[in-house]
Amino acid sequence: MTNGGGTGGAGGSSGPARGKQSPGLSRQLGLLGLTATGICAMLGAAINLIPIMLQRNVPGIGPHVLTSYFLAALPALVAAVAYASLSSAMPRAGGSYIYVSRSLSPFWGFVASFSQWFGLSIAIGVVSYVLVPFLRDIAGAVGWAGVAEALDTGPIRVGIALAFLWTFVIVNLRGLGIYERTLVPMMFLMFALGSVVIVAGFLFDHGDFASALMATEGRAVPAEPAAPFRLGSLLAAAALLFSSFIGFDSIAQAGGEARNPGRNLPLATGLAVVTVGTFYLLFTAAVYHAVPWSFVAEEAQLRDLTAPGLLGYLLPWYWTVAIVAGAAVALINDLPAMLLAVSRLMFAWAEDGIFPRAAAAVNARWRTPHVALVGSGLMATVGILGSHLAGDFFLGIDILVTAMLVNFLLMCLSLLNLARRNPERAARITVLKGRTGQLVVGTAGVILLTVFLAVHINKDLTADVAAWYFHSTWVWLGVMALASTIFIVRVTRMQREGADTGALFRELPPE
Repeated sequence: MTNGGGTGGAGGSSGPARGKQSPGLSRQLGLLGLTATGICAMLGAAINLIPIMLQRNVPGIGPHVLTSYFLAALPALVAAVAYASLSSAMPRAGGSYIYVSRSLSPFWGFVASFSQWFGLSIAIGVVSYVLVPFLRDIAGAVGWAGVAEALDTGPIRVGIALAFLWTFVIVNLRGLGIYERTLVPMMFLMFALGSVVIVAGFLFDHGDFASALMATEGRAVPAEPAAPFRLGSLLAAAALLFSSFIGFDSIAQAGGEARNPGRNLPLATGLAVVTVGTFYLLFTAAVYHAVPWSFVAEEAQLRDLTAPGLLGYLLPWYWTVAIVAGAAVALINDLPAMLLAVSRLMFAWAEDGIFPRAAAAVNARWRTPHVALVGSGLMATVGILGSHLAGDFFLGIDILVTAMLVNFLLMCLSLLNLARRNPERAARITVLKGRTGQLVVGTAGVILLTVFLAVHINKDLTADVAAWYFHSTWVWLGVMALASTIFIVRVTRMQREGADTGALFRELPPE
């Protein structure tokens, strides 16, 4: 079995799950690389869409979008503290699987992280597929009508999506050095282009927008209807906006490749969540500062709206292109960060013997889990093809939200239970050392995330869809059932081969 991180030294318990030695992962990712991984996995192009189309999905939310964002940030912050605490004690690849399997049970660790892997892999395919329309819009804005038309054809769109996906599979395969040199500059470019929205939004006001709308379309901004504060609408909106914070757990998955992990993993988690949360709030506040919410609410019922489309009333075409380009860069950045995350989950399962041992193979030259990366890339390819054939990608996103809510809930339960199940490991926590603080954060997280999960599932099961399999909850349960079968078969085989699975799932994979 391959080493779980570090510089490739030998070690580990005896038995089938730890029998083979090969080059291990290399601890090369510093604080900047880890933080960029979390930020880029969180900050996608959805920021240009979700806070705006929320007016359609949650009618009556009106001027309370920012309040909903603050509410959505609460469980994300609590889950981030839980992740930071657990990562300081268990810095290994496939962090979320490791944390739950060593704190609660290996069964829940595997089945929950398997649904996370499935949802994230499909989401990688979705991101690759929806990237192409952003390129089409840029081509259209600069007058390349023929290119824009070509990008809208099926074979070209699928081909470009596959090219982007597998380009970043290769980037990840070539090692953490090229991964970091690719991701960090693109992160700064993403912030630079996204800041155009923030600056423009606060430079203009509702009066400017009303004048621009009258000049371009000859109509007035609708009057603001009554929009009283309703807790139900606020919770429904917050549950949708919570999806904006999914992704910081990518830092935990890179736990086997972090330098100074006890310090850098928790610090990177905190920096990523605070940075992205601040950017989300500034971005959304800027859009609604420039564009009256009454206009957004009315237009959202008639057509799909985006931040570039709304600010296009106020900005010259070249600044609109910059905003669209920023959204495209944000989508591109998702790919290498999420590929790192999903591949390390598969790697960690194989380290423990729950998945085929080949998935734990590490390339001797580049020190990356090449089999796990290619396997995750193949699953993401299914996401691209599925998005194209189905003509809709929101089912995959809903599955991911369900999986991540469950995983965040399990992180909080793990923080509550680690001291009881694995006291030696709990003593190594360097973030939130006090038991009282752990109990407060863990309990608050369980309550908040349970509420959000219930709201999300209720919204899904009461949705009017064409067939039962378009309800993400049933698909997610099917994925969990498949994971349960894999776990039972693999662990039963390990036990028959003489492995002490009780001891195996208390210890960390070797460095």
